Amino acid sequence: MVADLARLLPEAPPVIVGLVVNPVAGLGGPVALKGSDGPDIQARALALGAVPRAATRAAAALTALHRRRPDIRVRTVAGAMGEDSAVAAGVPYEIAHRPRPGAAADGPADTRAAVAALAGADLLLFAGGDGTARDVLDARPRGPVLGVPAGVKVYSGCFAVSPSAAATTAAAFDGTTLAAEVVDLDEDAYRSGRVGVRLYGTLRVPAARARLSGRKSGSSAAPPGSAESIARQVVASMAPGAAYALGPGATTLAVGRELGLELTPLGVDVVRDGVLLASDVTEQTLHTLAMSQVTHGVLSVIGGQGFVIGRGNQQFSPRVLDRLAGIVLLATQQKLAALGGRPLLVDSGDAAADAAFGGHARVVTGYRESVMYRIQSASEDL
Repeated sequence: MVADLARLLPEAPPVIVGLVVNPVAGLGGPVALKGSDGPDIQARALALGAVPRAATRAAAALTALHRRRPDIRVRTVAGAMGEDSAVAAGVPYEIAHRPRPGAAADGPADTRAAVAALAGADLLLFAGGDGTARDVLDARPRGPVLGVPAGVKVYSGCFAVSPSAAATTAAAFDGTTLAAEVVDLDEDAYRSGRVGVRLYGTLRVPAARARLSGRKSGSSAAPPGSAESIARQVVASMAPGAAYALGPGATTLAVGRELGLELTPLGVDVVRDGVLLASDVTEQTLHTLAMSQVTHGVLSVIGGQGFVIGRGNQQFSPRVLDRLAGIVLLATQQKLAALGGRPLLVDSGDAAADAAFGGHARVVTGYRESVMYRIQSASEDL
């Protein structure tokens, strides 16, 4: 009888997940361009040897999603804006939109058109960075969305912490949503060291706070002298003859001031024995330096998010991390407290490199002050 009733009941409609990929997102990070907005910057990044990674990140999300929910149907955009990622992931898909013939297929208008074409999806995944999130917002999506992080900075709160986290969230999505902020900054000003994050609006995302990046917060709440206190400890601990690659951030700039050096705002600089060895290095240059001498990384924690690798410091690639003699993590006590017990996160794009950080790490919080704090791969379930 139960079987007979089951045959009479209408089948539940399939869950449809849309996918839009910004194929040039994140290009500028490893080559020290601090962003990827605009065709000129994209051309420069490619000329410097940058390798597109957004499609790979989207494919990783699709692979994990299909493994968890093989019944989900994927609807996407032809070519580099989604189809290529579906093919790479080996998942069934259908094309809902084809970019205009001869279009760049990576501009804001193309993203907005793709979002509109995928309006019938139960959940829209988009792979990119903060600029892509703005384009999705401008398209006024009817339903919930979720970002797969693939940009240089990823300050907005509408992104999952990793492609794997996006897949887990999409697979478990039950229709419950919350509002997440879309923020972005002027990349030209950012390249000059001026950080001015602007709120553009909110998007509805799955209610899975633990797997969402959260909006980046600044360090203004830290008491005066906190960064200088941390910098004193870092400089006092530097080993003679060793090189130190200082990542972006206000705290690492304080390390430069303690050394009497003017570092590149929001870039990666390498110092040795109090001398600036290399300024605003690319991933390639940093790898070459790390191959030739003992090199340590000095990285600050992103406020509000907890990331130490993979956000704004893509010069610290998996192969660079493999060559480093060690990593020094920096954060004020206030910044750690604001995380509310959430772990520090690593998202280098390589599972083995990220897993090496699992456990606890020492974080310098002041002069002769440090704490042990939990750290893990952003791909682990939170």
